[in-house]
Order: sequence, then C-alpha cells, then structure tokens
Amino acid sequence: MGQQEGCIARHFGHYGKLSENDRRQLDALEGSGASVVKGQVLWHEGDNARDFHILRDGWAYSFRHLEGGTRHILEIYLPGDVIGLYEFPFKQRLSSVAMLEDGEILSVANRQLLKLFRESTRLTSACFAVCSYQQAVLSQRLVHLSRRSARQRVAYLLLEIGCRLRRNDESAQEHFRLPLSQQHLADALGLSPVHVSRTLTAFRQEGLLRLARGWVHMLDMPALASEGGVVGCLHDQVVPTI
Repeated sequence: MGQQEGCIARHFGHYGKLSENDRRQLDALEGSGASVVKGQVLWHEGDNARDFHILRDGWAYSFRHLEGGTRHILEIYLPGDVIGLYEFPFKQRLSSVAMLEDGEILSVANRQLLKLFRESTRLTSACFAVCSYQQAVLSQRLVHLSRRSARQRVAYLLLEIGCRLRRNDESAQEHFRLPLSQQHLADALGLSPVHVSRTLTAFRQEGLLRLARGWVHMLDMPALASEGGVVGCLHDQVVPTI
C-alpha cells in the first residue's frame, strides 16, 4: 500500500480485502480534487450523466423538486461516499445533488469505470456491492419511514446516519456532527419543519437526545433504537465480495 490510502480504495475496502494491485487500479482513477461550497449544486436532474463523484470531504444530498415547489431529499451523502454511481447506465441524471457544507469532490468519468470493469472482475464485484449497499439503505429507509409516526421517523434517520458514520469513524458513537437544518430533516422524512422541531424538543425533554449547534448527542441509544425500530447497523450485515 502507498503512504496514504486513496479515497476510492478506502470506500471499496468496506466490501472486502483489496490487493495491492486493486488499490493501484483504484488510485489511478483519482485525479486532483475540486473544492465546492455550501449550497453549490453539483448537477441538476436531467443533466447528462457522464461521471460520478467521490465526496472526499463535506456532506451533500440528492433531491427532487415536486409539484407545488416542495422538495424531497432522497439521499444524504457523508464524507467518503460515492455519488451518482447508480446513474451509470442512464443518459441523464435522475436527481439533483447539492452540498450541505463546504467540501471537496473527486470526479471519475464513466469511461474510466468501464475500463476498470474490463480489467478486473474483482473490482467489478466491489462496485456492484457499493451500489447494492446504497440501494439497501434506501430500501430500508423506505420501509421504516412509510406509515410511521414523526417520532419513529426522526429516531430512525438519526440512528441510520450515526451507523453510517461509524463505518469510517468509530468514535462517532453517542455524538456526531450533523450539518442538516430542520428543513433538511423535514424534506428527507416527509414531515413539516414544525413536526421535526416538536419531535426533537420532545426527545430532549425525555432525555433521549439533544441536538445543539450542529451536533447530535444520543443520550439514550437503546430507547431511541426501540423508538425507531432499529436492530443493529446495516453495514454489519455486509458479506465481503472480494
């Protein structure tokens, strides 16, 4: 391994043990990163889908605008996540993506990925695993958020984000940074900001969690897990593919 592990190799490494050659091939995809700022739109729904991004630093989210001017947030991207890989077989972007805060992105052209597929079946399997995991996260969230109360939805989403953060940072246990406004949470949960605010206030008063200055403090993890119907973290169920 080189002196510093590449961002793509680190992400793919969640799905199996990479060989030195695997890492070299993944590192070859990485060029210089581009700085992005809070609120910047990386692409719009309907734009040409010619590449995907690695989020080296910062948080981002994908969304769609709905009739009446409302917005639905589909996915929240954390540092190290792959953005837009599921659009690989499509001509156009299926959703818009914007930054939640300042950060850095790395762009990889789809043609580079095709070249990688031809050269390595192992990394093809890893790439498929990345997409499968993202799909599983969205499917599980859909199950948990449909026909559930505001309390259950808020508890689930915060626990999901906490679990995902711990993949890269084991210190993100009872507290973690959350650069999401109550409007963002509402758009991701299908609730109004008022419902989100009331739920967070109730959780604070009951001693379950506290959200202050962009940080979530989980004060009673078992109670929150019971409220959100969460049993373990999804990434703990991943079977290594390589």
